[in-house]
Amino acid sequence: MKPIEKEFFNTFTNFQCLILAHMNRGNINGVTAAHYNIIEFILRKETATGREISAAFNISQAAISKQLKFLISNDLIIKKQEETDHRKYNLSVTDKGRFIIENSETFRKNITGQTASILTSKELENFNYLLSKVLNHVKL
Repeated sequence: MKPIEKEFFNTFTNFQCLILAHMNRGNINGVTAAHYNIIEFILRKETATGREISAAFNISQAAISKQLKFLISNDLIIKKQEETDHRKYNLSVTDKGRFIIENSETFRKNITGQTASILTSKELENFNYLLSKVLNHVKL
């Protein structure tokens, strides 16, 4: 590994640790970006069905069902049976799920605000360009 690559690796590790330490404060290990997006979708709508989530994210209902099971079992969302049609269920966000979304928003605003105040406009423009380039090409 070249010295600059090692330096980048160490810097990125520190950045990753900062994010993970923040996430662990909410005890949200295992929550993926997909989980986060589902919780946020339900929160914005107040309630949603699995079918609505499936359609919104263009993902099969089977795939959404797997995600919902994780979220329900970790008390991030709850599933309530409709009173008028017992075959249908509505999903809503728990206090724990709401905490994840609100805490993440606060954290993101804090980090981006501090970053914007540390970097010059040109540096911020370059940083944004480079980060976007990486995100568009990294395959996980």
